[in-house]
Amino acid sequence: MYIRQHFNTITKHRMLVMIHCFRAGMYWQGLTHDLSKYSWTEFSKGCKYWQGNRSPNNAEREDTGVSLSWLHHKGRNKHHFEYWIDYEVGTERMIGGMPMPRKYIAEMVMDRIAACKVYMADSYNDTMPYIYLMKSCDKLWFVHEDVRRDLKFLLGMLRARGEKETFRYIRCVYLKKGAGKSRREKPV
Repeated sequence: MYIRQHFNTITKHRMLVMIHCFRAGMYWQGLTHDLSKYSWTEFSKGCKYWQGNRSPNNAEREDTGVSLSWLHHKGRNKHHFEYWIDYEVGTERMIGGMPMPRKYIAEMVMDRIAACKVYMADSYNDTMPYIYLMKSCDKLWFVHEDVRRDLKFLLGMLRARGEKETFRYIRCVYLKKGAGKSRREKPV
């Protein structure tokens, strides 16, 4: 059991997300981000499967065939696109991704940046969250096309222009345009 190590990892991650969210004007989301990680369901599995260089959910999944911690987490945290999967009405597919409110897409951006910083430590740079997304992008058939587009756009902006400008854009433009669901974004 890696109780102290896991606690330190998730707390460091939460603090980074909080700082990033504050910089983008998302104060409540920064304060409440990933609180479910401290629940017994998630915390106990994280302590058991902690490795320090990747999510313990992957190790749990490899060991047991399913990550109960992840199933618990994604069902309680709206900044994960898996939270937004539902039955699709009027399509040939049974289930699919639904549009997400922009505030949760923006929080997902902050989450991905913080996760890369925690797991990649000193080797982190602003291209890494975009590269990580693109490695899995073709497999994300269940993500709504507008969510995928916004995520690529924002992480692409991070890659090209850095945190300061991306967070300013999210705060001053992206969140102001879209109190509602994600929409196609024109390049800046």
